[in-house]
Amino acid sequence: MQEKAIEFNISKPFSLGVEIELQILDRESLNLVPRSPEILAMVPDNLKERIKPEFIRSMLEVNTEVCANMDEVKQNLAQLIKKAEKLARSNNCFLFAASLHPFARHSDQKLYDHPRYTRIMDDLQLVGRRFITQGLHVHVGMSDRDTAIRVCDNIRLFLPILLALTCSSPYYEGIDTGLHSYRAKLFEALPLAGMPDQLESWGKYLEMVRLLTNTGIITGVRDLWWDVRPHPDFGTIEVRICDLPATFTEILAIVALIQGLVAEMAESDKHLNPNMQVLKSNKWQAARYGLAGTFVYPLLQKKISMQEAAGEIFAKVAQVMEKLGTSHYLSDLQQIIESGTSADHQRKIYTEQKDFSALIKELHPKFWQ
Repeated sequence: MQEKAIEFNISKPFSLGVEIELQILDRESLNLVPRSPEILAMVPDNLKERIKPEFIRSMLEVNTEVCANMDEVKQNLAQLIKKAEKLARSNNCFLFAASLHPFARHSDQKLYDHPRYTRIMDDLQLVGRRFITQGLHVHVGMSDRDTAIRVCDNIRLFLPILLALTCSSPYYEGIDTGLHSYRAKLFEALPLAGMPDQLESWGKYLEMVRLLTNTGIITGVRDLWWDVRPHPDFGTIEVRICDLPATFTEILAIVALIQGLVAEMAESDKHLNPNMQVLKSNKWQAARYGLAGTFVYPLLQKKISMQEAAGEIFAKVAQVMEKLGTSHYLSDLQQIIESGTSADHQRKIYTEQKDFSALIKELHPKFWQ
């Protein structure tokens, strides 16, 4: 069989595509409920590529069209989520934004009937069945493949900060995990997931993909579940490290931050290769402690708080966000630091009320606030 060539389909620089994964909860029990087939059957034909199934039936994926800017993201994403919410209500359920349900059990979940999901779950077994998480994925358009590789390599240093700003998975099956993002650790149990090695160049990337494909380790680049990855078909880089924030405002602010960070890095010709052990340590600090963690700049051997690191990122991208017309999102990002993440709010509510249902009831109405 002739090997299929991988081409990087150039897209408009810094255009955006946003994917969010939402939990489907029963209106009475507030538990995950496997009603995605019923909801999806009601999706209009023109939206079937925008509101889609995920690997378990108790979640939905909502993904935008290719958006030229954040204004289009805001409009498109709001319309899609509201449509999905309406369909959920018609099926006696509602959609909830968090990266782990606080008390649902993985053993109760049903796999969505799709050959890809069946193949993956047959391979992953218990590791895959425990992965009942939801996330936020952001595609940013790249002008050429070399820039995409360079930005993928360089942005790795700042991925833990993005995770710290979005933590929303402290509880798992009714247990306080002690982490702010248990999703991040569940994800790392999957093969070919987590923080990627340096890609170096487009040629080196192709060599790696060819090796993994020819030896049957992957069937295609979609099987590389890294925290950030090039997406040749779309002509983007895809940032995948984030938990799902609890509010629409926070989701938009994080997307704007990612766009600004990518745009700022695309202007630099530097190609960084930060120490992998430091990258993993920074990510652990974000997953374990959220914004209360510590962050290390490996080349400078500089250690600061994760909150300080987030502030430095905001300053770093402020000028380019001004050019992109998104600088107003910086105040929303600063509000996350001041008020805390979804994980912080979840712990506060549960500590006070000792009731996971109260947690869901309090946070759900705030999504559109």
